[in-house]
Amino acid sequence: MNHVPKSIHVLAFANVQLLDVTGPLQVFASANDIARQQGLPAPYVPTVIASGGGAVTSSAGLALLAEMLPKQPSDTLIIAGGWGVYAAAQDQTLVAWVREHAASCRRVSSVCTGAFLLAASGWLDGRRVVTHWTRCEQLARQHPQLRVEPNPIFIHDGPVWTSAGVTAGIDLALAMVEEDLGRSMALEVARQLVVFLKRPGGQSQFSVTLSLQHEGNRFDDLHAWIAEHLTLDLGVPALAEQAGMSERSFVRHYRADTGQTPARAIELIRVETARRLLSDTGIPIKRVAVQCGFGSEETLRRSFLRAMGVTPQAYRERFSVSVATDPAMP
Repeated sequence: MNHVPKSIHVLAFANVQLLDVTGPLQVFASANDIARQQGLPAPYVPTVIASGGGAVTSSAGLALLAEMLPKQPSDTLIIAGGWGVYAAAQDQTLVAWVREHAASCRRVSSVCTGAFLLAASGWLDGRRVVTHWTRCEQLARQHPQLRVEPNPIFIHDGPVWTSAGVTAGIDLALAMVEEDLGRSMALEVARQLVVFLKRPGGQSQFSVTLSLQHEGNRFDDLHAWIAEHLTLDLGVPALAEQAGMSERSFVRHYRADTGQTPARAIELIRVETARRLLSDTGIPIKRVAVQCGFGSEETLRRSFLRAMGVTPQAYRERFSVSVATDPAMP
């Protein structure tokens, strides 16, 4: 572990998204806590900064006490997002500071819509970038020189990192901790924060259950029930009964509301659960298949290939946290 502390500066502004600031900050602060518990110096100096310094009120109404914009180089500059980012991106003095300061940083990054301010500085030109899924089209339209990708949780393109919405900033910071201090430290921080063990940037920022939800969707409760009963017979008769509808009416309305057949939706929900078990646990693949309701390893393999483009084994080799044993076992 490098014992020279790295300066982490998180740039805030009026109406910043609170979690865009505090999520990454807590990741680095937790890494400091763990290092101290191991008898090592704190690896990071995390600080909130803002133009002019002083109190910065977030969109949640909570004020943050920020330091002045630093004149000395930062190791890592993180630009938060939020509703105030559009005004910040019009502040030519701030944009010029980001442009000049970023040149001296080892890493430059944005969380969520912070990409709009970073894009205004020119630092995202020609790069692969991501932002909150609801703002990807807007970012691409305003900055056609960027290669905006709507799906990833975060993207690491050279010295520039960008992340999707809000909590993805935690995934971004965990990936930075892994780059700096190793995988075991990143996983220990994730465990301490009680978040999903580090999600790879290539994972989609959309969950299956979220993608099936729409305003006023009558099947949201059904999806929650399905996720808790994956080992049951989830054929149309059982689903229609759970939804309180006739089979014919259920099939017609389900597809109209979700854009999927019931069978396809259940397969995707099972694959999503299997994906989490493959990456976060050491449960044998055969047991993963049973727990997710696939019945056999071969059925899981076919469904996983269809949905993810890779086999369960290949996915585990790429994304597994290398848990040696099944944590559910005594």
